[in-house]
Amino acid sequence: MNVPPPPPPHVQVVRGVPDDVELAALVAGLVAAAADAPGEEQDVPASAWADRRRGLRGDGSPAPGRDAWRWSLRG
Repeated sequence: MNVPPPPPPHVQVVRGVPDDVELAALVAGLVAAAADAPGEEQDVPASAWADRRRGLRGDGSPAPGRDAWRWSLRG
C-alpha cells in the first residue's frame, strides 16, 4: 500500500523555539484573521429602519419650515 506523503505545513517557525502557549496564540490569531476574510461576507439585506441615510438632509427629507413635521414621516 502506497501512502501519500503528508502535505507541507502551512505555518513554519523559522527562528526561536516557541512554547505551547505561544503556538496556541499564533494559531488563534491565524484562525481569527481567516474568519475576517473580506471575500467570504454574506449579503444580508439591510433593514430600512436601520438605514442612517433616512435622517440626513438632501435625500428627500422635508425642508425646515412650518409644515415640516407633517412630512417628516413620509420619507
